[in-house]
Amino acid sequence: MKIINPFGPKIAKLKFSNDLIKKINNEVDRIIVKKREIKKLDYSKKLVGRVKQEIQLPKRFVKKNLEKIIFYNVKRYIKSTLGKKIKKIRIKNFWIVRQFNEEYNPIHYHNGHISGVGYLKIPKYKIKGRNSKLKIDGSIDFINGSKMLLSESIYNHQPKVGDVILFPNYLMHTAYPSKSNQERRSFSFNLNIDDNIANVFSK
Repeated sequence: MKIINPFGPKIAKLKFSNDLIKKINNEVDRIIVKKREIKKLDYSKKLVGRVKQEIQLPKRFVKKNLEKIIFYNVKRYIKSTLGKKIKKIRIKNFWIVRQFNEEYNPIHYHNGHISGVGYLKIPKYKIKGRNSKLKIDGSIDFINGSKMLLSESIYNHQPKVGDVILFPNYLMHTAYPSKSNQERRSFSFNLNIDDNIANVFSK
């Protein structure tokens, strides 16, 4: 895990193993071919994304395959940034975002205390034009405050398969349009930790 501090809020960057990424993708592939299940797990009405499909991962799958590694890394994240040991972690929601050509996520923030985003499939983008150095297609921006002397306000991450980012729920972010007919697949989650740690004004 790497803790970065591009502006006020601290962000954690880590990697999931190829085996775990494959396991999540297999579960998503299993769900999307079943009409009843995909309808039951549809999560798009609760989210802001302008994307093809957003679906919840079944709680049993999350608990069996993801809960342990997420809890472990969130504990490291809080210990590294606050120097505190958390005792309570509860995943509120965990969903998949299937993004195709020109689809995007507008600027938004999450609920809970800590949020995460991870990447399961990334298309190969063809960057053209004089803005090719920006390479923002399919990338994510984290936004905080205003740009000032010695203070940045935007941190851009160009995702690779396996990347996972942890951040405080209030940190605004946006996913740029994925200019590809191939699927850009990611996951997101929100969780709660101990209230006395999450509440910075508690004694």
